[in-house]
Amino acid sequence: MKRIGILTSGGDAPGMNAAVRAVARKAMHEGLEVYGINYGYAGLVAGDIFKMDPITVGDKIQRGGTFLYSARYPEFAQVEGQLKGIEQLNKFGIEALVVIGGDGSYHGALRLTEHGYNAIGLPGTIDNDIPFTDQTIGFDTAVNTVLESIDRIRDTAASHERTFVVEVMGRGAGDIALWAGVAGGAQDIIIPERDFDVKAVAEKLRASREHGQKHAIIVLAEGVMHADEFSEKLSEYGDFHLRSTVLGHVVRGGSPTASDRVLASRLGSKAVELLLEGKGGVALGIEKNEIIAHDMLDLFNHKHHAMLDLYDLNEDLAY
Repeated sequence: MKRIGILTSGGDAPGMNAAVRAVARKAMHEGLEVYGINYGYAGLVAGDIFKMDPITVGDKIQRGGTFLYSARYPEFAQVEGQLKGIEQLNKFGIEALVVIGGDGSYHGALRLTEHGYNAIGLPGTIDNDIPFTDQTIGFDTAVNTVLESIDRIRDTAASHERTFVVEVMGRGAGDIALWAGVAGGAQDIIIPERDFDVKAVAEKLRASREHGQKHAIIVLAEGVMHADEFSEKLSEYGDFHLRSTVLGHVVRGGSPTASDRVLASRLGSKAVELLLEGKGGVALGIEKNEIIAHDMLDLFNHKHHAMLDLYDLNEDLAY
């Protein structure tokens, strides 16, 4: 093998650039040529491909987002789209691919492997919703971004004796809300993985006020409902001086934490090692601080499970 390609796909995540850097630098160290592919699978099909050198990935490890850009390209799910991508891989002499993204990105990588082009997936998503990995690239940064916002909001909540409902990203997985809620001392955490009763939340807030706690933070995952809707439902059970805040896409941005940079670097380096061994169709992750590889088909047949013991912990600690 002489040439490999790198692309980022799906939603951007802090640490993607660190992963691209690690793949490129490790590959160059092993004597390989490296090609960057702009705009994910859309760029692959369009031939938006360029040769990288050490300077290309210089000064990138600290940057959020992805300098290779990202774009949705559902057409790659069809064989016609895959064959167009393979045509470009042949044109540039690219023999293997590293794909940084989430579940949808992995499907594309698996299809390429089935067509004879080994592809390895790295888990780049803030949602932490990929099976067989304790954390995904970008998750730690996203949690810390939310936590910083919660700390700031708490200042205002305390000053005005208000209850704030803070909505964070997490459509199908509540990990961001769960981790940031525990770290931020939330009164309650509302996530897709656990049923909730608005009346019970109200009673908890009322009891907390009776104990002398005049303000509260409720962290809500976007996959449950909008913060305004939740606030309206909650206000039916009492006047809690409610305000709602939607953090939105600010959670995706920012310079990656040390944890995300190190994780991305370890995963990127391992991906090149596996490609040199002739392996493809696998996704990398970290379990108990060890980098592991799983067949991508295994990921599609399993579901990520949040650490719900953190939810129970927060229930014990919130008064």
